[in-house]
Amino acid sequence: MITTSLCSLLDIDFPIINAPMTGTATAELATAVSKAGAFGMIGATLTPDPSWLKEQIQAVREKTDKPFGVGFISSATSMERNIDAALDAKVDAISHSFADPTPFIEQAKGSGVKVFAQVQTMADAKKAVTAGADVIVAQGNEAGGHTSYIGTMSFVRAVVKIAGDIPVVAAGGIADGPGLASALMLGAEGAWIGTRFVASLEWAGPEWLKGQVILADADDTVLTKVYDLVTDAPFPVDTVGDRVIKNSFTDTWHGREQEMMARQNELREDVASASAAGDATTAPIRAGTASGLISSIEPASYILREIVSRAEDILKNRTQKLLGG
Repeated sequence: MITTSLCSLLDIDFPIINAPMTGTATAELATAVSKAGAFGMIGATLTPDPSWLKEQIQAVREKTDKPFGVGFISSATSMERNIDAALDAKVDAISHSFADPTPFIEQAKGSGVKVFAQVQTMADAKKAVTAGADVIVAQGNEAGGHTSYIGTMSFVRAVVKIAGDIPVVAAGGIADGPGLASALMLGAEGAWIGTRFVASLEWAGPEWLKGQVILADADDTVLTKVYDLVTDAPFPVDTVGDRVIKNSFTDTWHGREQEMMARQNELREDVASASAAGDATTAPIRAGTASGLISSIEPASYILREIVSRAEDILKNRTQKLLGG
């Protein structure tokens, strides 16, 4: 059985955290992941009203007493009431992303709630270390959706080197047992997995989008800013990209952002309409390069068992073969 410092810190069996995908990593996914022995996360919405989040937290607690947490897009405005709701509810951990983690770590001190700092730059990684994050999530550019411009392998290693005793969790391009084993060999204490859980029964996004992830190959995604720019999304332009499955919209506008912005209002409406209608030619389909490793939609518990079982086999047998054992 794989056991790391992350397992001890969070009181979990498997060193895996599901990415708190905004509004689609709901209580159903968080519950399934936690009950299976990993760490389940709810992805808070960008709505200032915390009612939805309170309902989701309560829904998890009605189904399991296992530890779980809530993740926030911390670069968004008007998140204060949602963050307060999570702290007041005494969830086991909260995660902050896409912003200087320092004020959020300070806010949580003394609450008994652990803080995960998801970082996309070395500058923010250093701030997380200085501020005393409980866990640092090093997110590389293979991740789906909003992510770093730095490759996962080199970024994880760089963050591990400066983290000291703080557990580092690898994120980006991890969807199977070999991915988890690789992350652990890089010095990470666990894996933060998003795209693989998009193709789970419990993910709350649309079924047509799950299907697109299943169909995609590893080279079918692009790291772009077109959707963020056209919709005025609340993400740092210089340090965070947006990995999506390529479609007609990205083929047309990626690299032509200035021309695109001259038609922003029109194109914003097109994107909204396509998202509502399930039109994959125009709607954003946020998924990582690990899409090419995914061929089926499965229960989250099955996904976790498969990942961990395969990782254990690799760590036991592959290393022995390489070392001549």
